[in-house]
Amino acid sequence: MLKQRVITALVLLAVLLPALMVDSPWPFISFVALAMTAAGWEWARLNGLAGAAAMGFGALVLLLLALGITSFSQPSWLWNLALVIWVLGGALALRGASPAWLLVPQAVRLTLGALALVTAGLAFVHWKAQGLNALLSILCLVWVADIAAYFGGRRFGRRKLAPAISPGKSWEGVWSGWLGVFLLALGWVHFVDPWLGGSSLFGQLVTAKGWPLALLVCLVLSVLSVVGDLFESLVKRAVGAKDSSQLLPGHGGVLDRVDALLPTLPAALALSQGLLP
Repeated sequence: MLKQRVITALVLLAVLLPALMVDSPWPFISFVALAMTAAGWEWARLNGLAGAAAMGFGALVLLLLALGITSFSQPSWLWNLALVIWVLGGALALRGASPAWLLVPQAVRLTLGALALVTAGLAFVHWKAQGLNALLSILCLVWVADIAAYFGGRRFGRRKLAPAISPGKSWEGVWSGWLGVFLLALGWVHFVDPWLGGSSLFGQLVTAKGWPLALLVCLVLSVLSVVGDLFESLVKRAVGAKDSSQLLPGHGGVLDRVDALLPTLPAALALSQGLLP
């Protein structure tokens, strides 16, 4: 299993790193489009579609993403809509046990999945358009929140966050994740920003509104990353699936790798654009 995970990670890095480094946006856009199409196929299978129907849903996600990339410049309303849906809908969904997900009409479940994937894909492209520093800062925020929450939860976890959905997650893990993001923001502004140049998410927020508000935004984003992870766990648990697929040997599916990014990428745009002058 470990060998598979390492090989898959190296292959993904070999594809992603050149796409990040070249000046043309199209290699990265193609990478994102492929990932979101695969995630759409996985979402369809988790929500009752199979065969050609699931592949068609993935193609629909690709089509909507292509239309969004070619039609929008800065769709602020879309980021704000995504933020509201994830905050309100996520909180409502996570209050119930996982079988309640299957009580939601299939058309609604599929629509929500398409909206989440397309919005996250567009936000992905938008962050890359701001520069490598901006994109890496939001990605590292999600990764550090997850890693810090894992180790903090293992060491200090006492109060379960959502035992009916993911018994391993705790409130102590959530706060550990935010502490990790807080330290990341401090280090990024003082060391990474001067090195990489450009403007990171952390640098934008600190410059515009100061550290207190910047850290509050980081808290919201770290919590939303947990919501994304828990939401996918709810869907998988409802249908008895361990992974969203086996497309990434040793890692599961694409959704398993991007679940925390789905709410965080558009929410970071909504919050930063709403706060910047």
